[in-house]
Amino acid sequence: MLLHEFRPGRLVVGVAALGLAGAYGGELAGFWSAPWWLAVPVMWCALWVAGLVTWVAYGIRRRSARSRSAESTGAPASSSGSQAMR
Repeated sequence: MLLHEFRPGRLVVGVAALGLAGAYGGELAGFWSAPWWLAVPVMWCALWVAGLVTWVAYGIRRRSARSRSAESTGAPASSSGSQAMR
């Protein structure tokens, strides 16, 4: 059982942020040199990809919810007579 829904856009941004942290951490440790402006294009691309991934995931969730609602063609619970009418 899932405790919350999967949000792939947040995963993309999180992985990009961890990658940037690793790149600047490697520079701080002296393993390589990362330019100071590296964060801007990487995060811009990550946010763009995250938006695209979120849009696709929303379409998939919407389509699957629509197919689930089409499968239940029975009468709704309120019209079955099990509820007291006031």
